[in-house]
Amino acid sequence: MGRLQDKTIIVTGGAKGIGAADCRLMVGEGARVVIADTDVDAGHDLEAELGPNTLFVRHDVTQAGSWVRLVEATVGRFGKLDGLVNNAAVLRMHTPETVEIEDCRAVMSVSVEGTVLGCKHVLPAMKASGGGSIINMSSIGAINGEPVVSAYTAAKGAVEAYTRTVAVYCAQARIPVRCNSVHPGVVDTPMSRSVGALIAEMDVSALGETPSAGLVNPVASPNDIAWLVVYLASDESRFVSGQKFVVDGTVTVTPGRVPA
Repeated sequence: MGRLQDKTIIVTGGAKGIGAADCRLMVGEGARVVIADTDVDAGHDLEAELGPNTLFVRHDVTQAGSWVRLVEATVGRFGKLDGLVNNAAVLRMHTPETVEIEDCRAVMSVSVEGTVLGCKHVLPAMKASGGGSIINMSSIGAINGEPVVSAYTAAKGAVEAYTRTVAVYCAQARIPVRCNSVHPGVVDTPMSRSVGALIAEMDVSALGETPSAGLVNPVASPNDIAWLVVYLASDESRFVSGQKFVVDGTVTVTPGRVPA
């Protein structure tokens, strides 16, 4: 029997990258997965690939009404809800001096407001199902200083903090829902592959070289992150809540980058 047998789990930003890897591994472990994304074509393609234990729902994480419809569609199709992966995110490139408030709001809206709304709207359905697990995707940007994605790091720091709030609330309110955050390093996804070209367009001449210059940052595959998500969604982690899990190949615990 699979590690997630008969569990129903929503994955936001589930059509591509880490989200798609989550969906594939979860279905392989026996879960019924709802792929929630704004990319309709990619979402339907993944739904067709993974078969009848999946459902694609077009979903905007920043809109409360979209969350209501998503939870209703999930319970209507599969009868219950056991898990949520708040994975959706957007990236804007800027330094603390060049950041525009519109970009900051866009990043915060998806990562922070999307996480807050997601936790709010799944809790009643999870309580009705007997409990569950919420997994919030943060970043090593919440731990390191990342000067060229300044609003993104602020948003991911807020996601980490809110994760603890939800975990403590559920524990004190005796709601059988766990909440943990995952902090990937560099992962080979469409979003991360766009970063190099975007940095090249920026004026970062004022930023000096760090001790890590010339060394290679280890790059994870989406599955390296997704297997941790499977664990946190499963009953194997039933006593784990309010924690942050860093998956970065030691980047945050060494003074420089790990050599290739």
